[in-house]
Amino acid sequence: MPIRKVNIERIDVISSKPFDAVVSALEAAVGRPDMAKFIKETEGARTLAEMESAVQSAVGAAGLMIFLRLDLGAVLRKETGLDTPKIVRFLIGNPLIMREMVRYTVDAGSYAPVTILVDQRPDGVHLSYDRMVSLLAPYENQKALAVARDLDSKVENLLGKAAA
Repeated sequence: MPIRKVNIERIDVISSKPFDAVVSALEAAVGRPDMAKFIKETEGARTLAEMESAVQSAVGAAGLMIFLRLDLGAVLRKETGLDTPKIVRFLIGNPLIMREMVRYTVDAGSYAPVTILVDQRPDGVHLSYDRMVSLLAPYENQKALAVARDLDSKVENLLGKAAA
């Protein structure tokens, strides 16, 4: 069984804004489709153009959408009865971008959509992201890496704006 080592580059943006304000800013910049409806539209599309249209309707200003929002802190808060910790994991992406990466490197499907972790710490609200280009670097496919660099740029701009 072959094992591939991956060196991960993690971006960590720290905001002095309140946790809820950071989460709201992030959510406002990306699409938040009704996933049941979105899946029906994309799976039911008869042509590539119809599928692309459904995706374009679902993404937000950042060209990305939320696939899933997980309140990881809720589990811990239930245990303690406190209102902390505040931790939310977002699975964010764009099926058209994923399509391009997977076209060149199938294993990219293991990393997309991407995770953005937002959590409250003593020094501020952290927005963390593992760069796609670092995840795909071991596969050495320049076309996939070019798509990954563009995705990283979109996500890093999103994090910067949400933190500001």
